[in-house]
Amino acid sequence: MRHVVYICGEADSGILGRTLCEELGYEFMNTNSDDRIPLDLFKGEHSGHDFWHSMRVYQNAMRIAWGETCDREVVALAALLHDVDDTKLFETRDYANARKMLKECGIDGDRAENVITVIKGISFGKNGTNPPETLEGKIVQDADRLDAIGALGIARAFAFGGSRGRTMYEPEFMMGEGDMVPPGVPSTTIFHFYEKLFLLKDGMNTETARTIAVQRDTVMQAFLDEFFAEWNGKR
Repeated sequence: MRHVVYICGEADSGILGRTLCEELGYEFMNTNSDDRIPLDLFKGEHSGHDFWHSMRVYQNAMRIAWGETCDREVVALAALLHDVDDTKLFETRDYANARKMLKECGIDGDRAENVITVIKGISFGKNGTNPPETLEGKIVQDADRLDAIGALGIARAFAFGGSRGRTMYEPEFMMGEGDMVPPGVPSTTIFHFYEKLFLLKDGMNTETARTIAVQRDTVMQAFLDEFFAEWNGKR
């Protein structure tokens, strides 16, 4: 039986990607089998920040990176590891999980710090609309934010809201795009589209990401049009 992990991207990140994928959450068994053996890091994660999110961010990042003059290995590693120390999921300090995995792949010193710098700069919660300083950081930030919009973004928004006990929608609680939830008022999943998700399209750093984001933003707009029409009994 052959053990394989599906990796999209160039060969120079493939071996590292395979090692990290196995540590991140899954070992794929037999190219003709759907059986997957869950490991430990993202096991039981159902808020939309699971192993598959990391893999989609990786694929997005590689797609963007091919159109840029950048360090693609740093992009690949940061994309794969961007959530392994997310404070929503883990209680690690100083990116301990990422540092451990990088060291096990033989990456330390300045090279490891370059990856950690990218990871630090991509969070919307910590950095808002401020872009990362490096091109590699901009690429990974775009890749992560692309997975927050479109059909996948819709699915992840409701998965996250459900995992946090959020109300899906409150008709009396609607504000405009870019408005923030007032202090003491619980947010809803639908309102999350307006406080964050619809802001992401115009904040993309790269041309490739901006092009993809336009289509995904349209998908979200169409979904909400249908949602409100059905909610109000018009369709």
